[in-house]
Amino acid sequence: MAKDQSIQRGKRATIKKSFQRNWQLYLFMMPVFLYFFIFHYIPMYGVQIAFKDYFATLGIWGSEWVGFEHFERFFSSYYFWRLLKNTIILNLYMLVLFPLPIILALAFNELRNGAFKKWTQTLTYAPHFISVVVVVGMLVAFLDPNTGLINHLLRALGIDSIPFLTSPDWFRHIFVWSGQWQTLGWSTIIYLAALAGVNPELHEAAKVDGATRMQRIFRINIPSIMPTIVILFILNIGNFMQIGFEKVLLMQNTLNSETSDVIQTFVYETGILEGQYSFAAAVGLFESAINIVLLITVNQIARKVSENSLW
Repeated sequence: MAKDQSIQRGKRATIKKSFQRNWQLYLFMMPVFLYFFIFHYIPMYGVQIAFKDYFATLGIWGSEWVGFEHFERFFSSYYFWRLLKNTIILNLYMLVLFPLPIILALAFNELRNGAFKKWTQTLTYAPHFISVVVVVGMLVAFLDPNTGLINHLLRALGIDSIPFLTSPDWFRHIFVWSGQWQTLGWSTIIYLAALAGVNPELHEAAKVDGATRMQRIFRINIPSIMPTIVILFILNIGNFMQIGFEKVLLMQNTLNSETSDVIQTFVYETGILEGQYSFAAAVGLFESAINIVLLITVNQIARKVSENSLW
């Protein structure tokens, strides 16, 4: 017992010394900690309305407890499978394109012309700073069946106009690839930073052994940044059920709703527009639960397969 108490006192003394030595770093972390605590953890108190028939006049505690009634209503509704299918297909579509930033970062890393490299990086980063509203406005300007530039070109070639923005078949392609255009360059930054940390002596030794550039990419660069790739992939899976809600909402219309209806837009419509707060909270909680399960599962698989994981 005395030994355990001594160990505990030693640990407390070590933590105290660490805090005193690095208090500036802890102070630097404080705004971020407060942000997540105030805006992410405290609001979790309101999650309980997913299990209640919430009325604003009664408050959270005063509202009647109904258990899983809202979840059962959602699972048995006729739109459940359409929402789930559209959400999963869109996310799988985006997940398939996960390697694109890696490929672009590897390509940037191989450029030797400094001026050209900076110019191409700036060109690919720039769309990230364009707001979603402006991006959708650009899509309308280019793809409108009557005034859009693309359809003008198609008609000039003798091809009938294509209703890109109102066609369910085109919605997913336009949504995903316009998103790639906007975020691809920005997504390469982390991979470029990881590539900058690769030991140049490995490349020099490989050159001496006669390795080609492609062999050095596959045998040195990719294995060196694999921990970064695994971590970012796990984080992507953790947000699997979440889509760019604003962009979907801006691109959505009654004609393409067959493929554009997703869980997040449904939560917005039922919760904000219709005032069904408890039902919307239940649907949002269901979405978050799937994300948590996927995050934990993929993290465990990654830890066993590659020995790299979030925890």
